[in-house]
Parts: sequence; structure tokens; C-alpha cells
Amino acid sequence: MAFDAGMLACMTHEIAQAALGGRVEKVMQPERDEIILQIRSFEGGRRLLINAGANPRIGFTELTKENPAQPPMFCMLLRKHLTGAKLSSIEQAGFERVVILGFDTRDEMGFACTRYLIAELMGKYSNLIFADENKRIIAAFKTVDFTTSTQRQVLPGMRYELPPPQDKDNPLETDFDRFSELYSAENPEKPLDKFILSRFLGISAAVAREMVYVSTRHPDTPARYASAETLWKGFSAVMDRIKTADYAPTMILSDGKPVEYAFCPLTHYTSPTESRPFETASAMLDAYFETRDKASRLTQRASDVLRLLTNAESRVKKKLDIQESELRDCEKAAVYKKYGDLITASIYMIKKGDKQVELTDYEAWNDATGEYGTCLITLDERLTPAANAQKYYKKYAKARNAKVELTKQLALGREELNYIYTVFDALSHAETANDLAEIRDELYRSGYASRMKGYAAPKKQPAPTVAKFRTTNGYLVYCGKNNLQNEHITHKLADRNDYWFHAKGVPGSHVVMVTNGEEPDAQDFTDAASIAAHYSKAAGGAQIPVDYLLVRHVRKVPGAKPGFVTYHTNWTAYVTPDAERIAGMRIK
Repeated sequence: MAFDAGMLACMTHEIAQAALGGRVEKVMQPERDEIILQIRSFEGGRRLLINAGANPRIGFTELTKENPAQPPMFCMLLRKHLTGAKLSSIEQAGFERVVILGFDTRDEMGFACTRYLIAELMGKYSNLIFADENKRIIAAFKTVDFTTSTQRQVLPGMRYELPPPQDKDNPLETDFDRFSELYSAENPEKPLDKFILSRFLGISAAVAREMVYVSTRHPDTPARYASAETLWKGFSAVMDRIKTADYAPTMILSDGKPVEYAFCPLTHYTSPTESRPFETASAMLDAYFETRDKASRLTQRASDVLRLLTNAESRVKKKLDIQESELRDCEKAAVYKKYGDLITASIYMIKKGDKQVELTDYEAWNDATGEYGTCLITLDERLTPAANAQKYYKKYAKARNAKVELTKQLALGREELNYIYTVFDALSHAETANDLAEIRDELYRSGYASRMKGYAAPKKQPAPTVAKFRTTNGYLVYCGKNNLQNEHITHKLADRNDYWFHAKGVPGSHVVMVTNGEEPDAQDFTDAASIAAHYSKAAGGAQIPVDYLLVRHVRKVPGAKPGFVTYHTNWTAYVTPDAERIAGMRIK
């Protein structure tokens, strides 16, 4: 899964083939640690993505990303120096995960000069560095001073140096004699893939296992069951692919989800996994990282909302537990009344100072003995018998009234908890920064803004941006990804004769199929129901029940949180949503 040196060699070759000599038209920085260069060459316009964050990589991308309203300083600096510049060189530093892009441009005085973008794609140590013609650092995503590292500093004004070398061999420069020497010195019980990883630079675990599999037909063979000649076969075969630029980008999927990728075939993966080849490595990386990037970015951006919702959920659950315990105590109300009645009926038998008294219980007849049972009642010795009776009557009245109020409070608490779950579900479907802004605004309207540090409500509320789909026969479908969008769809966009869909009994999106007075085909109903099931808490399941009805039967709950409705006279469809098909129906 790591973006290793072999993968970088593949991408360097691909970029050189398509963009070398191209000019930079635009520079964008959609994320704090990601740059996109719009480059136009003889091959046409391409967008070159360089990610130096959680998922480091470089390659062309077709994915659309939302840019911030105010570009960061690093982006402004690159725009100043690189807009109009020509990509004149691209070089991988040895077999390291470092690529150096050279740009021919002009300085502030109009003289021709060279500028360099240096991408270090090394996991958590990834960085993007901008340098002048002498490789002196102008700026960097992450500056590194003496307090962070004593081996190498990355500071403006300093000359760029490669990361400290590892005590490993360059596999592209290793011949059989050197390989055999390293192999003979290895522990015979050590797995061969571990031997490759520990002795050679820039090879990922998946590629190392592939080398072993090609050589021995098993990916986890120990060294004592093979020889240097045997392992060299698989090792040299993969290295020859890099030397001759014979790349075959391959992605491995499990249950339709990407789990691994490499610049060469990964034949050691067997059923039930699926191997999918790609024409270009860039297309493969787009497919692999599309959902991962989205999830990681939204998690970062929505950390304050997630923390707020988690704390609110814990608070409401704790409150409900206490109230349910108090409600169980209220069941003693009848017992308190009974004690008061018995004391009053037998008041002549009780004296002030008695700590307890055993009285005849006229409600407990025993057929076996033919007598009434007795009841032992605890008394307050400081009170008169009449005062003890009144004390129990007061307890009875308090418990009776508390039961009524606690029942109301429990209903409100459960309603708030259900609302929190709907926002959790909306958070899981958020796709853009605008979706998150709408969720924050919704929470502000619902009274949670005081818990969101630094949040200020927008002065003007723009209309929510909803997702749109097109069914098999061309009917337009609206889908809300949060409660504000749900309310806007159901009560603003929908006509009373359109059809409304919602997953049954779980938090989910409001979905409206616009019919323009027509009666859609059964397939269109299935399409709309599948969308509602996919954008719900039940997503991923099979035979998900989805309620659907005419919009005119949907009613907004007065005073309720955004998105809460009631409905009747509905039908129910059972669908198993297909994520790829739903993505294909979406209107961009």
C-alpha cells in the first residue's frame, strides 16, 4: 500500500512522457499539504497533484477538489514564480522516494532562471520544498529546525540536502554477486520478503512478497528453503521492469474495496481478492485514494463537530440513564400510598417514638391460613402517627408527579439523541467543505454553537447545495446529505405530487423524485429507493426497507429540529443498493 520508490519511478516516467515541456497555467492548493499544477503540453491539459500529507504521492488526477476562498501563502508564492513556467526536467533522486521537478521561468527582474519543486514522499516525513536555481530553499510545507532534527534542517535560505541515507543497497545497482553475498549472510529462518525489505531501498512489502512468490510460488518462504539464484529470479524480474520502464499498474480489491496497489502485477493475491489492471498509474491512484482522501480530509475538517456530537451523545445517554433510574423509583408511588392508608386506618395502635410497626394488610388475603397478611412499616420516631402518614402521602404525590414529568423528559431526551444520530449520519455523507459548513450552521440553529469554539454564524444563509441524480428513465432525484438539505428538499424544492423516499426506521437522507405529474416506471422507483437506502445508516446492508409516498402526505413537526417529519399512507420497498450504479446516476 506504500507509495514506494518503484511506484515513484513509474510516476516519474509517466509525468515525463505526458507533461515534460508543458507550461503551468494554474497553481492550486486545495489542502494544507497538497498542491495541484494545471499543466498544458502537446498532450493537452493535465492536472499534476503532489500530496505531501497522510497519503503521499505524485501523479495526474481527474478528481475535482474544492479550493479554499483564500489561497494559502505557499500557494501564492508558487503562483508568483511558476505561473507560465515550463516543466523542463523531472528526476528521481537515486532510488529514494524523492522527486525533483525543474521549471524554466523568469525572476522578478525578467531574467531567465530555474526553480525547483522537490517532493519528499516518505510517509509522515513527507514534505514539499520550493528552491531556487542553486537548490537554496525558498519555502517548504514543513520547516525542520535543530529542535526537530539534528541530522538535517529544512529552513528558508539553507541549501537543500537529500534525507540522510539508509544503510541499505540500491536494488537498481545491485548485481548478482552482491545479492548473493547479502543472501549468504542472512539468517536462514528469516522470511525472504523480510530479507528484501531489510537489505534494499525503496521496496514496499507487497512488491517484496511478489518477488518471493515469482521465485518460489509462495510469498512467505523462509531463506533456508530457497537459494540466492532462486530469489534473484523474482528480484531481477521486478527491477528489470523499472529499468526498461515496463510498468503494469495493478490494484487489488477485496469485496470491491481497494486494499493494495503497485507498479507491477501482484500475482500472489488469490481469490477472493480481485486484481484490476490500469492503463495509467495516475488513474489507479485516483481510484485507490478517492475515498481514502475524502474520509481523511473530512475527519480532519470535522474534528470539532465530531467531538461536539460525541460529547453531546455521552451527556444525553448519561442523563437518560439517571432519569430511567428515577422513573423506576417512581413505581414505589403505590406502596407509599398504601403505607399512608394503613397508618391512618390503624392510627390508634401506633405511639409516637415507634421506629416501626407491623400492621394488618387487608389487601393480602392468604387462602391457606384463612387470614390477612401483615406489613412492616418503618416510621420516623420523631413524628406523630398522623405526621408519619402525611409523610408517606407526600412521597406518594411526589413520585406520582415525578413520573409524569420524567416521562416527558425521557421523550425529549430520546428525541435529542435521535437528532444527534441524524447529524452523525449526515457527517458520514458530507463530501465538501460546504457540506460541513451547513452541518455547523444546523448545529448553531439547534443551540449547540456555544460548544463549537470560534464558530460564527454566517450573516446570510445561502440555499443548501443538494445532490442530484437521474433515474433510468430520466427522472430528476434530489438527495439531502444533512438535515438542512433534507428540509430544503422536502419543503422548498418538492412539489406536492412528487414522490418522497426515506430508509425505514434509521437516520438517513430525504430523497425526492420529481415526476412533473407523471407516474414513473417501477425501475425509477427502485432507483430512487436505492439512493435513499445508500444515503442512510443502513447503507451496506441487503434488502433495506425504504418508505415512499407522495410529498403532500409528509408533514413537518412543529417546533422540532430541522429535517424531522411525520408521514402516513406510505408504501415500503426493499432494495439492495449498488454504490457504483448510484455513482453512475449522479449528476455532477
